[in-house]
Amino acid sequence: MIIFVKLGGSIITDKTQQECADVATIRRLAGELRQALEAAPDMRVIVGHGSGSFGHVYAQRYGIHRGLAPDADWMGFALTSGAALRLNRIVVDELLAADIPALALQPSTTLVARGGQLTRWETASLAHALAHRLVPVIHGDVAFDEVQGSAIISTEQLLAHLAALPALQPSRIVLVGESGVYTADPRRNPQAERIARIDRRNIADVLAGTGGSHGVDVTGGMRSKIELMWQLVQAIPSLQVYLIGPTPGLLYRALLGDTNVEGTVMTY
Repeated sequence: MIIFVKLGGSIITDKTQQECADVATIRRLAGELRQALEAAPDMRVIVGHGSGSFGHVYAQRYGIHRGLAPDADWMGFALTSGAALRLNRIVVDELLAADIPALALQPSTTLVARGGQLTRWETASLAHALAHRLVPVIHGDVAFDEVQGSAIISTEQLLAHLAALPALQPSRIVLVGESGVYTADPRRNPQAERIARIDRRNIADVLAGTGGSHGVDVTGGMRSKIELMWQLVQAIPSLQVYLIGPTPGLLYRALLGDTNVEGTVMTY
């Protein structure tokens, strides 16, 4: 059983302050993952995380997601990559401290994009790591783009690419970020209600009501996440996608398949 976990940049960093990691939250989530691995020894996990106030700030400042011309100043490309790596090091170190055999794998070394969309990625090392019971840790990253020069490839795009590979097809994807999908923005509308289930009967209405993200984010926000995950659910009808917040205990329960977890569960 393979499970993908994405730790959202909005919950492992303070997206309103540049390069501000929430180490306490990362540490607690690492502990829950450790508990789940102990409870289900056959579980294999790939961890991905967003860049939050690390990579997104530089990507926005230098327009990496919009593309860079060949003769442009590519310093911003390097700064964005470096910031993402700094957060990745924090995440991996906390996983290792929790006795999880985490292995950092930098996506940008082999990513190729076209028009902002991932087209090629060498994943043999990731598959080998998983086969050796290691926990690969990837992250949203910069990429060279054959059309626009540069691009940002989100963690969700990376996970979707992996899910399309038969040997890595997941049973569940757990996205830890917002506390679920709502009928409206709960920060602005106190009448907003959490949508506990998303499936083919209500997906159109859900997409019509979702919007962007809070803080600096160059990867599209909530709507793009739901669209991408729904494409995966359509391609893999047995897949369950959990969208949960960082409330203590939720990650552990989602990893073990509790469909009554507080959040949103997407199925076909």
